[in-house]
Amino acid sequence: MKITRYPQSCFLIETKGYRILIDPSYLNFSEYFLKSDWVNVDVLLVTHKHKSHCHDEAVQVILDRDQAQFFSSKEVAKSYPSFEPNIVEVGDKINLEVLKIEVVKAVHGFLPTSKDDKVHEGFGFIIDDGETRLYHTGDTICFDNNYKADVVLAPVSGRGLVMGPYEAALFAKACGAKLLIPCHMDNPKYPVSHEVVKKNIEEHKVEFKILKVEESIEV
Repeated sequence: MKITRYPQSCFLIETKGYRILIDPSYLNFSEYFLKSDWVNVDVLLVTHKHKSHCHDEAVQVILDRDQAQFFSSKEVAKSYPSFEPNIVEVGDKINLEVLKIEVVKAVHGFLPTSKDDKVHEGFGFIIDDGETRLYHTGDTICFDNNYKADVVLAPVSGRGLVMGPYEAALFAKACGAKLLIPCHMDNPKYPVSHEVVKKNIEEHKVEFKILKVEESIEV
């Protein structure tokens, strides 16, 4: 399984002949992504309605060009009426012959200043190719669960909306993960210190890798 990181919480997962793109963002977006990297997309997953996770123009290009299978929530479909995603709910399993994708719970945090943009329906996704279980948590704070994964992709920017690095390390540890890959670090309005992220994760003795944009890792 090959994992490539892009701005905010966007990842391209390549496994078993599938190219799975999760949460393409408008933050630090480059047309280069669409022309070179976000190509031949088989499956598109969007965790929730925020444009920092669903860049509508990029999504439309991918759908029109690649005829990708698109899975997301009723709330995303309502927020972007030009899209017609396959609607999924927590607990659903997407069967793609040689791999499965589980739709799991996410609890987006809330601040009074974000009342008009509150997420009512957010997801995480667990991709299981029979050898590796990869869990993209979506935008979430910590919550009690029994999810298990080898690799966890989790937000670390905190601020009451998502997990910070301290919580992300504990969350990944509870999932039994062998590797934590931090994300949700690319909003210029809310800079994230990589040194603070490293310090907090190392405190819990969790293996982790901070990927640069367009950097890949094979697991």
